[in-house]
Amino acid sequence: MKATKTSILLFFIIIAACIAFTLMQASFDTAPLVKAGVITACSIVVTFLFSLITGDYSWTDRLWSTLPVALAWMYAFSAGLNAPAVTVSVLITLWGARLTFNFARRGGYSGEEDYRWTILRERINNPVLWLIFNFLFIACYQQLLFIAFTSPLSLLVEPSNPTFTPLSFAAILMFALCLGIETLADQQQYTFQQAKYNLLPRVEEHAEDYERGFRTSGLFRFSRHPNYFGELGVWFSIYLFCVSFSQSILHYTLIGPLLLTLLFIGSTIFTESITKSKYPAYQAYQQKVPPILLKFW
Repeated sequence: MKATKTSILLFFIIIAACIAFTLMQASFDTAPLVKAGVITACSIVVTFLFSLITGDYSWTDRLWSTLPVALAWMYAFSAGLNAPAVTVSVLITLWGARLTFNFARRGGYSGEEDYRWTILRERINNPVLWLIFNFLFIACYQQLLFIAFTSPLSLLVEPSNPTFTPLSFAAILMFALCLGIETLADQQQYTFQQAKYNLLPRVEEHAEDYERGFRTSGLFRFSRHPNYFGELGVWFSIYLFCVSFSQSILHYTLIGPLLLTLLFIGSTIFTESITKSKYPAYQAYQQKVPPILLKFW
């Protein structure tokens, strides 16, 4: 049984019910991090069970752009909807809406599974090891990241200084720039892939890339994964915005963006091992263009 639109709708209804039940049962004084932990524990159980039932392992992927938005607004309400908390929640909502749109047009909410899970399952080639990996990494680690990279919002519940500072505005500008980079990179990759498979008209200037099988133009001249650069920039800017209302720029919640960086490094290594096996010219591209950071020289 594969994931279907009906099972995906049921999945989100159950997740929404878990969130609502957790918030109704918790007192107003309960720490937002505790609420986030309970909600995420529920979502881990639900995603793991759905993966066992359907044989589809993209359930956490479907929460990536939605559950962090819910956690952000949970922090905002815990903060009494003060200006900093509402501002950052609106920013995260914009991020989530864009990512949800991109995921939806690639079939993520109609039953399409990330192709990498199938390949990784074949490489592991052991049902017990795959079960352990599914629970510990796909369900647990990735969703614990939701807590980690939204945890800087806890600084806004009782901010040391609720006044916007130059760092606050700089972080908002950084967020907008990085979200723009991520949006443009995803759009460029989407149109290229659609044209490569003749689902959109081909562009003559990309003829060599169609021949190679992967894109090297646009933002992909400067980074092999400019969308990863934009995504990481979004969450580092969220961190900077939140610490701009505290007494120090360094806070333990920096662990969230750092752990996300480690995830993307690992994802880059694995994804490119697949790409390199499919396209002989990819190794030469790797030698010329950095993996994530943009290189303009």
